[in-house]
Amino acid sequence: MKVLWLLFAVVACASAPPRVRTFAPMDRTAVTAVLDDQAAAWNRGDLAGYMAGYAKIETLVFTSGGKVRTGWQATYDTYQAKYGKDPSTMGKLVFSITQVDPLGADGAVVLGTWTVTESTHPGTGVFTVVLERRPEGWRIIHDHTSLAPPA
Repeated sequence: MKVLWLLFAVVACASAPPRVRTFAPMDRTAVTAVLDDQAAAWNRGDLAGYMAGYAKIETLVFTSGGKVRTGWQATYDTYQAKYGKDPSTMGKLVFSITQVDPLGADGAVVLGTWTVTESTHPGTGVFTVVLERRPEGWRIIHDHTSLAPPA
């Protein structure tokens, strides 16, 4: 009888297809929510809240203004030096997402435009960010942001 149950258990496990995680529509929603949350935090003057969208890792890459910076703290320091951490200096940020492409089940690349108004440093440009599914949720691990030349 024990052999029969063991045989049944082996057959049942062998016939069950493995669960493969894919990039689902809810992942696309979660990825875009990271940028929505960042814009909302920025518009409140909450630089720490804005930075919550980035993975707090030393391998984070942030490229802007012709410079490459590595690490969460260096990225935070760059934003703080340019924009401060107050609504009057940060201004208003709007992201417009053009494209979200999966990079396997646990990654995504997002292309879009950004515009900052009502700031000591207004501007507009394009960005590409790479996000990774992490234990704390989707986070940016690579950011390449460019400022459009003056018109």
